[in-house]
Amino acid sequence: MNEQTPKLNGHKPTLFACFLQFDLSFMLWVLLGALGIFVAESLHLNAAQKGLLVAIPILSGSLLRIPLGLLSDRVGGKRVGTGILIFLYLPLLFGWIGGDSLPVLYSVGLMLGVAGASFAVALPLASRWYPPERQGLAMGIAAAGNSGTIITNLVAPRLANVYGWHNVFVLAMIPLTIVLIAFVLLAKESPNPTKGQPVSNYIRIFRTGDLWWFCLLYSVTFGGFVGLGSFLPLFLRDQYQVSPITAGYLVAMIAFVGSGIRPIGGWLADRVGGVRLLSFLLFGISLTYFLCAQMPGLAAIVVILMFGMACLGLGNGAVFQLVPQRFRQEIGLATGIVGAIGGVGGFFLPTLLGNLKQSFGSYTSGFIVLACVALLAAIMLRFLVAIQHGWKFSWRVPQTVEALEET
Repeated sequence: MNEQTPKLNGHKPTLFACFLQFDLSFMLWVLLGALGIFVAESLHLNAAQKGLLVAIPILSGSLLRIPLGLLSDRVGGKRVGTGILIFLYLPLLFGWIGGDSLPVLYSVGLMLGVAGASFAVALPLASRWYPPERQGLAMGIAAAGNSGTIITNLVAPRLANVYGWHNVFVLAMIPLTIVLIAFVLLAKESPNPTKGQPVSNYIRIFRTGDLWWFCLLYSVTFGGFVGLGSFLPLFLRDQYQVSPITAGYLVAMIAFVGSGIRPIGGWLADRVGGVRLLSFLLFGISLTYFLCAQMPGLAAIVVILMFGMACLGLGNGAVFQLVPQRFRQEIGLATGIVGAIGGVGGFFLPTLLGNLKQSFGSYTSGFIVLACVALLAAIMLRFLVAIQHGWKFSWRVPQTVEALEET
């Protein structure tokens, strides 16, 4: 039996490769957001067009997570992850040679969304190497690749200021090539791979209420992180008239808090329970949006956003401490679904802020709506804990599709 299912205690090269793959993917996923100020001023975009431009990659990346998560379960995360990296040369090429047209940039955004879909590939590839009791830390380390948001916001505006924003797309091919080589050399499939199951078995998890609770929670935490990370440069430019490079620095600093603290969220969730941790964090997220709606001074809003990003990052780690334990055998698909809905939340955030700004001339109403959504999620989680015993603190026994059939 041990030969059939060897006990795993981790694989550092694969974990590092997944971190790199996810980091590079996040860099490219939010690239249009980091360049948003340059693009918007070059093409004379209004507030609604700005919001849509930075939101399109989030939406396409989110929707692609489901099929790529299923494909990862069936053919292996390394193959799918390598394919994603190779594909990303295409939108970078189109952005370089044809970025003067808004429809072309929308198309580039759709293709860059493939980078966001790597979430459903890199995390399961790393997860399968680690036992349940180490999932929070392992998934937190792999998912800390969302620090790519920091790198892009630090580097892309400076490169655009020197070489022009079109040329940033071709320069991005350099780190893409390096990560592609490293991923191919370092990543390795777990000796305990998930066996390919009939599609009907996968579909059954859609009937599981827990899955949709995860989706709701992640749409608030991850949706907030990626949505704000993409839209904040434009928000800071419009509201506080900072320069593009200063906006990039501020967003990088804010995003650093959220991405750096995510592994701590997984680690804390391993010890106190993901549900218990989330119960407090959602109230903090709601408070952040409410304070942002007051439109305080620049220094104050940066501090508020750093606090909010800390809550969002901890919340991301807490959610994905729970997902691998609840859906061990279907981790690729479950990760894809939860990540997809979470990313859809990230799509609505910039489009909501952009459209309400276009309609009312202020971002205040948009932040109030976001505060109400986060508060509602916190109340619903408390209600769920009160009425359903299995949600009290954490799952201690992983469940599979077969176990769900018995319930």
